[in-house]
Amino acid sequence: MDIFIGRTLVNKDGEKVDPEEALQNKIVGLYFSAAWCSPCKDFSPVLCDFYTELVEEADQPAQFEIVFISSDRSAEDMVDYMHEMHGDWLALPWHDPYKHELKSKYKITALPKLVIVKQNGEVITDKGRKQIRDRGLACIRTWLEVGDIFQNFTGK
Repeated sequence: MDIFIGRTLVNKDGEKVDPEEALQNKIVGLYFSAAWCSPCKDFSPVLCDFYTELVEEADQPAQFEIVFISSDRSAEDMVDYMHEMHGDWLALPWHDPYKHELKSKYKITALPKLVIVKQNGEVITDKGRKQIRDRGLACIRTWLEVGDIFQNFTGK
């Protein structure tokens, strides 16, 4: 994934993950969120269910991954939030200043924000949260088509 070249991501257990390997040929949801944000705490379980159905429980997992970009006040808050409310997705380490560049690049002015991007970082939609709430699992088909990711996703 072009926007994370040279970066390291972490999983929920804090283990380092190579973004090029983990995000290859996938649509990525950049999830800008924080534990102190009540709308974030409201949406995170919805996103978690969405991710679980698409990636973990589907017969053919969708070519989709989430990368959490934290606005938490500390690394500890971020880790606690990930363990309490997040799915088994990836995150940019809390201390990585690249999160500020991403917030600027994707014009993040309020939380939570779910920006769906192609491999090259180009935006498919910056309304991922609304689309998931309105359309549920159906929105993944559109994202995959727009992102030129071809998959025979059937869901459950």
